[in-house]
Amino acid sequence: MAGKFGFIVHPPDWGDVASRSPLASWFRRRLAEAVRSRFPPRCLSHVGGVCSPWNEAEGWLVGVPLTGRQMLSLPEARVVAKVVAAGRLAERQGARIIGLGGLAALVGDGGRAVAARLEAGVTNGISYHVYATVESAKRGAAFLDIDLAEAEVAVVGATSPAGRACALLIAEECRNLTLVGGSEPGLEALAREVLRETGLSAQISTDLKKTASRADVIIAASDAMDAPVPPEDVKTGAVLCDVGWRRRAARTVAEARDDVLVIEGGVVDVPGNVNFGADFGQPPESCTAPMAETIVLALEERYEDYTLGRDCPPERVREIARLARKHGFRLSGLRGCGRVLTQEEMERIRANARERRGRPRSYPSLDNGKAG
Repeated sequence: MAGKFGFIVHPPDWGDVASRSPLASWFRRRLAEAVRSRFPPRCLSHVGGVCSPWNEAEGWLVGVPLTGRQMLSLPEARVVAKVVAAGRLAERQGARIIGLGGLAALVGDGGRAVAARLEAGVTNGISYHVYATVESAKRGAAFLDIDLAEAEVAVVGATSPAGRACALLIAEECRNLTLVGGSEPGLEALAREVLRETGLSAQISTDLKKTASRADVIIAASDAMDAPVPPEDVKTGAVLCDVGWRRRAARTVAEARDDVLVIEGGVVDVPGNVNFGADFGQPPESCTAPMAETIVLALEERYEDYTLGRDCPPERVREIARLARKHGFRLSGLRGCGRVLTQEEMERIRANARERRGRPRSYPSLDNGKAG
């Protein structure tokens, strides 16, 4: 029997209304958000054609009419109610496992409040996102000619659940690992766990600035830190992968630096002749890692709560990665700042890094928040 899934999405921003007056644009945008937030969730498309050697699946993409700003700023009870309503709409379509996309994965204690009010299983998708981020870090390092086995690797926010999982995964690939966080006892405990599980003796640090300046690869679970990774301190030619919920590190570094490869995660190819029925900025038969986790669970007919809250057990990350490989999912591209990075963009970053390595630090000027 074909697996049935739903996936909840929301718009990142309604966009500015064209106007000569910035105040009028701000007002109209807020007014549009307020009006549309009163709309009910709606089914955006039917997903068909998912087919692995083991099973088939179909699903429904359901939209919540709240922007990313509203997901974080409105009263949480109201946001949770909207996400629950979207989940119930997916259930009426036939979904038995429901994934939480974007910031829907963050509200209600990482989806726990939503799961408690739905019959279907719920997942926030962070387990496969963690795996895809580490795999993206490895791919990005290879693209920038960084030998991961010899490189300086840092995990920022290492004692967060996502940071811990990333640390244990990347420790299998490198010899020089620094765990960065705000609490030395927590970092020491994680270092002992890394040594016990992988045999690697990791360093610890509470000095984010110093660590960022020497790391060739940075994996940032940055929502756990008081401040994002400082862009001016990141090493020329480094790879920065952001696994945090809000992508704070990715935004700040990408806006300031054109000689650092900034990655938010991977683009995942879905097996079969997939038709998502809508354009979400991905290649036609690809999706984000959180959506891929949902589809994998549907193919497995694992209709249970899978990844919820801030918990991200490494064994669960490895399990979903194994199941994804079983069904033919594979990482096909890299995402940066909400979209797929083009080959031209990556080549330009590599050229800038090669040109500036060994020179005194100089960075592009900022003009209206964009690199000049």
